[in-house]
Amino acid sequence: MRNLPAWIIAALVASTVGVVAQARPDIKLPASPRGSAAIQVLGAYEKDRYVNGQWITVDYGRPILRGRQNIFGSGADYGKIANPDAPIWRAGANDSTQLATQASLTIGGTTLRPGVYNVLVDLKAAGWTLVMSTQPLQPKYNPNEKVLMYGAYNYDPKHDVLRVQMRMSTLDMSLEQLTIGFSDVRKDGGSFFIAWDKTMGAVEFTAK
Repeated sequence: MRNLPAWIIAALVASTVGVVAQARPDIKLPASPRGSAAIQVLGAYEKDRYVNGQWITVDYGRPILRGRQNIFGSGADYGKIANPDAPIWRAGANDSTQLATQASLTIGGTTLRPGVYNVLVDLKAAGWTLVMSTQPLQPKYNPNEKVLMYGAYNYDPKHDVLRVQMRMSTLDMSLEQLTIGFSDVRKDGGSFFIAWDKTMGAVEFTAK
């Protein structure tokens, strides 16, 4: 660097110091950050525009493993770590997990009309059962409320509109954060999955 002009050397030094001296970012998140997934079905491309698509979305809290192993457990204790104190798993954390659809969805022989549904999972070692519910929700958690649902507290099966066995699989990797989404999507359907750690449950759906 002896032959470089002094101003170039000064600029290089200043840029290096700037990189090293960056302040740590102030990241403020809840312990289980909110997440979402969205797809469109039943539409078609007209030239370079996708038109007449119908949205399907899911909104959920995303718990994180943070060093925990085998999050779903085994035997008589299966599901007790992920869901320690509710009658059914909210398929997430904090607020109830919700799926909204503009299209009619047929899952396991049951058709859900366009609307908003609570997503729940009955965790069993032999397999998961996906539950869709229309039970009214609490706007904010109130431990004294005994009718409206929050998360999965106060869950009442009389509001169930769908119960279907999920196709289970073991992943080759461990997902640190609960992940809900859609895969193998085609124009009129696809797969809806819930995955965490090395376990994934999925159901096929058809849209119309």
